[in-house]
Amino acid sequence: MFYFLRGSRGFFLCSLLFALLSTVSDLAGPRIIGLAVDKTIPYFDGAVYVALIAVAGAVARYLFRLMNAKGAETFVKRMRDRLFDHIEHLPFSWFMENRTGDIIQRCTSDVETVKRFVAEQFTMLVRIVALLVMALYFMWTLNARLMIVATAFLPVIIAYSAVFHGKISETFLRADEEEGTLSTIAQENLTGVRVVRAFGRERYERERFEKQNDIYTAAYNRLNLLVTGFWTAGEFVSGIQVLTVLATGAVFTVRGNMSAGDYIAFVAYNAMLVWPVRTLGRVISEMSKAGVSIERIRQIMDAQREQAETGKARPSMEDDIVFDHVTFSYAPGTPKILDDVSFTIPRGKTVGILGATGSGKSTLTYLLDRLYDLEEGQGEIRIGQTALRDTDLHYLRENIGMVLQEPFLFSRSLADNISISDKEASMKQIRTAAKIASLDEAVRGFAKGYETKVGERGVTLSGGQKQRAAIAQMVLRGTPVMIFDDSLSAVDAETDAKIRAQLKENTNGATVIIISHRITTLMHADNILVLQKGKIAEEGTHEVLVHQDGLYKRICEIQGVA
Repeated sequence: MFYFLRGSRGFFLCSLLFALLSTVSDLAGPRIIGLAVDKTIPYFDGAVYVALIAVAGAVARYLFRLMNAKGAETFVKRMRDRLFDHIEHLPFSWFMENRTGDIIQRCTSDVETVKRFVAEQFTMLVRIVALLVMALYFMWTLNARLMIVATAFLPVIIAYSAVFHGKISETFLRADEEEGTLSTIAQENLTGVRVVRAFGRERYERERFEKQNDIYTAAYNRLNLLVTGFWTAGEFVSGIQVLTVLATGAVFTVRGNMSAGDYIAFVAYNAMLVWPVRTLGRVISEMSKAGVSIERIRQIMDAQREQAETGKARPSMEDDIVFDHVTFSYAPGTPKILDDVSFTIPRGKTVGILGATGSGKSTLTYLLDRLYDLEEGQGEIRIGQTALRDTDLHYLRENIGMVLQEPFLFSRSLADNISISDKEASMKQIRTAAKIASLDEAVRGFAKGYETKVGERGVTLSGGQKQRAAIAQMVLRGTPVMIFDDSLSAVDAETDAKIRAQLKENTNGATVIIISHRITTLMHADNILVLQKGKIAEEGTHEVLVHQDGLYKRICEIQGVA
């Protein structure tokens, strides 16, 4: 909380100061009226004092609300900025363990819950405490015995407030988690709408959403039931307290134990005491919710981000790439994805990787780009003589380009997507990269050309066009290491051959890794690795492998490649 409050503390401190000033003005009025009733001061002077105090209170309340609003918006802006920046720097493995919909819900709904508490309930809590302390002091000066009667209900209020606070926190946590699940279902359906429509799954997904929505609604209904009970209890206890004070004070006044003016002032102060008690229900319920929300946000902020590495090596990326006895699994106790894998990719050469789904092909590239790090005892990956774990992470990723089978395009123009890695690129450079990726001809057929909006996740483009746009992105970067992870699967064989020819001519001696299930994509590589169950089953050129009685030869026969 204090971390997020940097930059807005001054506003909140000012708002609290003005809140206290308005509280003082509220407390002064009844005392002056009481003195005027008892003729300790003239009525006219009392009326003037009350009017001046009312004006001062109005000004203080205005400045309180102004400072509080400024502080709230500064606070929530910093919270959103810091959360987004932190999430952007979290490791790839964190995103595999956390659902996107739940992350979004924490960054929106939970942030608003915390903001609402800090901006509304926290300042209200401070004002309530000040009001209670000062009101009790004035009540003590007016009649100590009646003050004891008025405060006799406080232990009861504290007891049931503590019980409800715990129950509200627990119930809100369940409701918040159910909202995260609901957000995940909505997010998955919005991004995967084409799949849902293509397979006629609208009814299934609607029923799935409605079922979760019922669970979420039931959770919030339980929360509302608790909060309503809490507020009702507060109203009931405060009503009994007011009645008791009125009756007891009237008896004291009739018996001459206190003056009529003191009685009027005491009742006014007691009303100020009752208002915080009634408001306390709302404050505590919001505090319970805010405690849950800040904990869920804290879980994100406590996640270890990838730190900027200083003093690490920056080896030449044109050196050989060596995988030395690499063994890897995504979590302790889970099956090995790679098992004692060793091979070398000579600089400037092209290596092809073939294997069944789950054989570890993509994992090799994730490890090379350090999206996952090898732990001690899991082998070593080197660039030249430098271990990857000793290589500067930012430098490494700057020099490795990756094109995935399912590339992600942003809701921007095609030109913006291609130049995402180089915002200074000219249109000529963008078109050159698109030509190498065999995309330029298709783009010239678009009404708006390179200014065509590709839509969310590139939905306005075909699968092959998205892959070629991603290839153009990497070509524009011109990295010395290029990885194609099944990134030509959505293009026809003729376009595949054309792109490979263009890449070979324009990659300027880059080291290229191609992952594919299509033999024609791999057959011209300088070396081909065949993975089976995380191990290298075969290795060699196409000419060598096609004459061996192994998996590669069988796939060639299935695909009709000689």
